[in-house]
Amino acid sequence: MPSTPDATTPDAPAVGATPVVRTERIGTALLITLDRPRARNAVNAAVASQLADAIDELEGDPALRAGVLTGAQGTFSAGMDLKAALAGESPEIPGRGFGGLTEAATSKPLIAAVEGWAMGGGFELALACDLIVAADDARFGLPEVKRGLLAAGGGAVRLPRRIPYHLAMELLLTGEPVSGERAGRLGIANRVVPAGQAAAVALELAELLADNAPLALAAVKRIARTADGTPEPAAFAAQRREMAALAASADVREGMAAFAERRAPVWQGK
Repeated sequence: MPSTPDATTPDAPAVGATPVVRTERIGTALLITLDRPRARNAVNAAVASQLADAIDELEGDPALRAGVLTGAQGTFSAGMDLKAALAGESPEIPGRGFGGLTEAATSKPLIAAVEGWAMGGGFELALACDLIVAADDARFGLPEVKRGLLAAGGGAVRLPRRIPYHLAMELLLTGEPVSGERAGRLGIANRVVPAGQAAAVALELAELLADNAPLALAAVKRIARTADGTPEPAAFAAQRREMAALAASADVREGMAAFAERRAPVWQGK
């Protein structure tokens, strides 16, 4: 697999052609699979559009509690489809960013299940998720500087906020990939698992998250986004507003009642 910032491909379908993103409901989770294996699951306009639709499916169905994003046939994503981009296609969705995801404000937990290569924009799709499960032999890289570019789909913004500055700059300035095993040591990945197990473990995590109150999960995500780079007084003020809304919800009363009655809560999302 070439360590280019993104992939050139021979098979870039037009938007609305053969599905290139598949969704499958597994319990309360939505498994979202980038499905252009011949193109190493590179992102073109069709992938961006269909991935945005998949996120809408996740967000719009109260029965779905979390999403798992992965790639078909042992590769997460080689990044932007350069050949499609040169032909005039955009891999971005206005207001949602690269792949229809990197700038999207999602309310439900999203877990990246990374096998094989997550390069350039592929790594940035993983960074846009809340949790990352990586195969031990996966490869994460932001090689844009090798082509005179920068990781503009969130890599240069998010990575220095997720791991220590000097370690983030090593990846951003050298453009060299790291293994899934090292990604775990750096704090990029939450779980490092044997090859072929990333999606299964991510779905287990999604099931664990589904035990928790959906309103609370959404509030945690909003506060985490607000607190990132916000002065503490403003962050705490936002948190108080979220807590007030949660305190008035039926789910809080259900959570307290379930605890008192020693039973599992039945969340309503309201």
